[in-house]
Amino acid sequence: MAGERDLDRLLRGMAPRRAPGTYVFATVPGDGAPGGLTPFATVREDEGLTLVLHRQQADAAGLAYDFVAVRITLLVRSDLAAVGLTAAVSTALADVGISCNVLAGYHHDHLFVPAGEADRALAVLEGLTS
Repeated sequence: MAGERDLDRLLRGMAPRRAPGTYVFATVPGDGAPGGLTPFATVREDEGLTLVLHRQQADAAGLAYDFVAVRITLLVRSDLAAVGLTAAVSTALADVGISCNVLAGYHHDHLFVPAGEADRALAVLEGLTS
């Protein structure tokens, strides 16, 4: 089933929700995550495999990271071909000085914002829904 493409409906229905815990971005050589890790997402790059995972998992595995984030999921079912949602969300956050890393899944968009900015980011996103 296709998701929503209309930007106004996407913004009104995005229903941002914070996931429990904190996440980090770590990198490992090769193509696979070390045994026992269950990353939320992976990205293959020429330099290695980026893991997006709970901070506790990274700490337990001794992985280095710089960015500690919270994950905010936009619960609206967005179509992967929708135009403008990422731009609207990232611009609104940038306007108040909050960085945002966006990861699009098949069903939802996931935003990773600095852990210390979670409440402020949620308030900005909720402001876009009206």
